[in-house]
Amino acid sequence: MSRRGKLRVLLGAAPGVGKTYDMLAEGHRLFDEGKDVVIAIVETHGRSATTRMTEGLPILPRRSVEHLGVVLEEMDLEGALARAPEIALVDELAHTNAPASRHQKRWQDVEDLLDAGIDVISTLNIQHIESLNDVVEQITGVPQQETVPDRFLRRATNVEVVDLAPQALRDRLTGGYVYPAERVDAALSNYFRLGNLTALRELALLWLADEVDHALRDYRAEHGIASTWEARERVVVALTGGPEGMTLMRRGARIAARSGGGEIIAVHVSSHDGLRVADPASLAQQRALVEELGGTFAQVVGEDIPSALVEYARSVNATQLVLGASRRGRLSAALTGPGIGATVIRESGDIDVHIVNHPAAGGRYTLPRLGGALTMRRRVLGAVTALLGGPALTWLLISARNEQSITTEVLAYQLLVVVVALIGGLWPALFAAVLSGITLDFFFIEPFLTITIDEASHAQALILYVIVAVLVSVVVDLAARRTRAARRAAAESELIQAIAGSVLQGSNAIQALVDRTREAFRLRATVVRSTTAIIAAAGDTDGALPSTTLDLGEGATLELYGPDLRASDRRLLSVVTAQISAVLEHQRLQEAAEKIEPIAASDRVRGALLSALSHDLRRPLAAATAAVGGLRASGPALSPTDRQELLETAGESLTALSSLLTDLLDVSRLQAKALRITTQPTDPADAIAPALDELQLGPFDVELALDHQGAHVAIDVVLLQRVLVNVLLNAQRFSPPNAPVRVATSTFAHRVEIRIADHGIGVDDERKDAIFTPFQRLGDTDNSAGLGLGLALSKGFIESMHGTLTPEDTPGGGLTMVISLPMVEPPTTSTEAES
Repeated sequence: MSRRGKLRVLLGAAPGVGKTYDMLAEGHRLFDEGKDVVIAIVETHGRSATTRMTEGLPILPRRSVEHLGVVLEEMDLEGALARAPEIALVDELAHTNAPASRHQKRWQDVEDLLDAGIDVISTLNIQHIESLNDVVEQITGVPQQETVPDRFLRRATNVEVVDLAPQALRDRLTGGYVYPAERVDAALSNYFRLGNLTALRELALLWLADEVDHALRDYRAEHGIASTWEARERVVVALTGGPEGMTLMRRGARIAARSGGGEIIAVHVSSHDGLRVADPASLAQQRALVEELGGTFAQVVGEDIPSALVEYARSVNATQLVLGASRRGRLSAALTGPGIGATVIRESGDIDVHIVNHPAAGGRYTLPRLGGALTMRRRVLGAVTALLGGPALTWLLISARNEQSITTEVLAYQLLVVVVALIGGLWPALFAAVLSGITLDFFFIEPFLTITIDEASHAQALILYVIVAVLVSVVVDLAARRTRAARRAAAESELIQAIAGSVLQGSNAIQALVDRTREAFRLRATVVRSTTAIIAAAGDTDGALPSTTLDLGEGATLELYGPDLRASDRRLLSVVTAQISAVLEHQRLQEAAEKIEPIAASDRVRGALLSALSHDLRRPLAAATAAVGGLRASGPALSPTDRQELLETAGESLTALSSLLTDLLDVSRLQAKALRITTQPTDPADAIAPALDELQLGPFDVELALDHQGAHVAIDVVLLQRVLVNVLLNAQRFSPPNAPVRVATSTFAHRVEIRIADHGIGVDDERKDAIFTPFQRLGDTDNSAGLGLGLALSKGFIESMHGTLTPEDTPGGGLTMVISLPMVEPPTTSTEAES
C-alpha cells in the first residue's frame, strides 16, 4: 500500500493574519533544504508582499474554466498529480471549485493529493470549519457557505494557529495591506470589528486546544494508557453542596496556582433518583466562586460517589483530587464502614488525593441517623398485620398440618414476613420475622409447644427470616424514598414555577406569592406586614400570634400562622422569602424612581431648553430685530444697498429662527411618538445627491464611494435627506481644512450602510452616546451650531425607519457616522409587472 501524504494546515482567526505568507515562507525553507516544493495554487488578492513571496518557487500552471461567459482559474489537480511533487502548497482549503471540476471543493482535491502520497501545506480560516460555522455567523452576522468538515481537518498531521493580535490586524487593514482602500472602512466596521476579531481569535485558540486534548486522549486510548499524564496540573475539587465547599475551592485554587497556571475543575456528584440533594443556594454560591477563580463546574450522575469521582478525574486527566474531611462522627464511621474519602484514596491510583479539614467535619460521638421514608401510618399498619396475621396463619396451618407440611408452613411464614415488610418496612418486618420463628418452633417443630432450638438449622432458619425481612424492607424503604423525593421535587418545581410566574404579574406579585405560600405549606394564614400596615394577607389569623416570623428587610416581615415547618420545608421557604424580598425591593425602587425621574427629567429638559433659548434662539431673533429697527429708524435716508443688506439679514435670521423652531417641534413629535413616516423602497443615492446639492458640496468637499450595488432600502426620502444634511454639516464643521468628507455606501448582512467619515479630532468612546443627547454640543459654545438637536433628530428619524445611527472611529483619526438600514426588494417597473 502506498504511503499517504501528510497534511499541515495553517489556521487563522480571520483573513489577513498572514497564513498565505507563512505558508510560502515555509515553502521557501523546505525548497532551500532541497525538497521538491511546488505552488499548486496561491491566492495573493493583490497583496504585494504575498506576491513577492511566490518568486523563486516552482508554480503549477492553473486550469482555466469558462462559466456563464466568465473565465475562472482553478488548481490543475490532474497536473499536480502528474507532476507528483514531494510537497504541494494549496491555498484556501475551503474554496469552492468552478463547475465541471472533478470535485466540488478544494479540500476534496487535497484528499486526492494526500492519497497519491503528496504532502500538502494549506491555509484555512476558523469561520470555514463546519462545526463552528453557526457560531461564527452568530458573532459576525455573516453566513459562510464554504466549509471544511471537521473529520477531514482532524486527520491533518499538524494544525497550527497563525496568531495576530486583533488591533494589529486592524492596523494592517488601515495600512492597506489586506484590502484595497475603498473596502477598508466597511471591513473595519463590519467583519473586522475589534470585538469580532477578539472572539474569533479566542475561538481559534480554543478549537486548537480542544484538538490537542482530543489527540492526547486518542493516543492514550490507542495505547491503552490509563495512568495520568501530568502534562499540566488539573485539580478536581469534589463539592457536596455543604458548607465546606468554599474552603475546598480556595484550597484547590491555591494548589493549582502553585503549579504555575494549573486548571481547576469543580465537580458535584448527584444520584439518579435525586435523593442526595445538595443545598441549591450553597451549590450556586460555590459555582459562582469556581467561575470567579477561573475554573469550570461539572455535574455528574452516579450512585457510587467514590467511583464516579475517580472516573471523572481520570476522564479529564486530573493530577490532584481535593475532598473535604467526612462530616460523620467516629461512631457513625465505625458502624457504617469506610467513608467516601477512604474509598477514593484506595481507588485513585496515581492521582494525588488531598483530604482537607474544615469546620463542618464530624464530631467524635455523633450517631448515624436511623429511620425510614415510610409514614407512621404504614408502620403501624405493618405491625397490626404482623399481630393479626400471625395468629390467623398459625390457626390455618395447624388445622391443615400433616407430617409432610413443614415446607409449606415455613414458606407461609416467610410470605407473611415479606407482606409485613412491604406494608410497614423494617421494624414491623423484624418483629414479624422473630414472631414467625418463635411460632414455627413452638407449634410445628418437635418437641411441640416448647421454644427450644436444639439444631443449628433452626437457628439458621430464624436468621434467614431476619435477613429476608431486612432486604425486603430496604427495597421498600428505598422505593418509598424515591417516590417521596419525586413527589417533593415535582411539588417544589411547581411551586417555584408558580412563584416565578407570580413575580412577573406586576402589582399582584406579592399577593400571589402569599397565596402560594399558604397553599404550599398548608398554613392557616400568611401575612406580609410593613412597619405601618399589612401589605398582603391570605387566610384568617383568628387573632393568634404567628408561629414563624421572617425578616424581609426594610422593616417588612413575613408572618406564618400554623404548625412549625420542617427543615426541608424551610429550605424551600427561603426561596419564597427571597422572591418576596426581591419584589418588595423592586417596588420600593420603582416607587422612588417614579417620584424622582419626572422631576429630574423635567429639570434636565428645562435647563437645557432655557440654555438653548437664551443662546441659540436669541441670536437670530436679535439680528432680525436690529435689522427691522434699522429700517424703521432710518427710513428714506438709507441707500438701496444698505436697505438690501438689512432686509437680507432679517430674512436670514428669520429663516434660521424658523429652522430652529421646526427642530424643536420635531423633537417634541419624536418624544410623543407622533411623527408621521412615509417609507417606500428607494435607492439611497436618491437621498444622498439632494443632500449634497442642498449643502452645495463639490468634488473637493466630498469624496464619494457608492458601492451598494443598486440595493434599495425602505425610507422616507425627505427625512433621510435631513439626516444626511445634519451629519454632513457636523462632519464638515470638525474636518480640518482641505480634508474632504468621505461618503461611502456598502451592503452587509442584508442591510445597506451609509458611512460619513471625517478626519477631525474624533470623539472619545465614553462620550459617543452623549452626542445624541438633545440641547448639547459637546462643549461647542460658538452659538452658531444650532440647538444641539441635529444628531438627536437624526437618530430619531433613522430609528423611526427601523435603522440605526452609530458613531465609530475613522481609521487614522476622526469620526465616522454609520447609517444602517434594512435592505428591501426594489419596486417592480411597469415592464416587469407586465412580463
